[in-house]
Amino acid sequence: MTVRLLDAAFEQFCRTGITRCSMGDVARQAGVSRITVYRRFATKGDLVQQVVRREFRRYFDQFIADIRDAPTLADRVALGFVSSMRAIRHNPLIGALMTTEPQSVVLSLTGDGGRTLSMVQRFLAGRLRQEQQAGEVAESVDVAVVAEMMVRVSASLLVIPSHVIDVSDETQLAALARTHLAPMLHTPLPPGRAALPSS
Repeated sequence: MTVRLLDAAFEQFCRTGITRCSMGDVARQAGVSRITVYRRFATKGDLVQQVVRREFRRYFDQFIADIRDAPTLADRVALGFVSSMRAIRHNPLIGALMTTEPQSVVLSLTGDGGRTLSMVQRFLAGRLRQEQQAGEVAESVDVAVVAEMMVRVSASLLVIPSHVIDVSDETQLAALARTHLAPMLHTPLPPGRAALPSS
């Protein structure tokens, strides 16, 4: 029943948006009573968060496929970043809401106590840990923290319009990932050591 309700909510949200959609609309779409919806989801906000979270989970397999053949760690970081930004922007629900109801996307990502972002962070940290186990990332790198930073950069670019970075320009996104995200996976300098100036 939960899957049925999430499917119905997804269809209804895509059709009318989140703001105009009621729990009754979702119930009618699913062919059940409103009380059935409320038994599974105490509030509309809970339902929205579960629908959005499921869309992120669905993308994880695509992420793995997109980076599988990349030859270097930097390539995988760049491809993963571009792939994730593209997938979310073009998602039939989240992408549309970013244009019509950006506040709904912000609330779905931040109004659940950070659980949605934490889910994405755990997935990414797991992938980075595999890179670490394969010798691509030094043991001294805290991949959980790096994953947290990468997820928060991505979320910020998605929900807050930038006048500097064009999130629709995949060449620019790839360059950004290589220049600013991939270096976070390099071995950190010992405490008190400063980077040598480039010649």
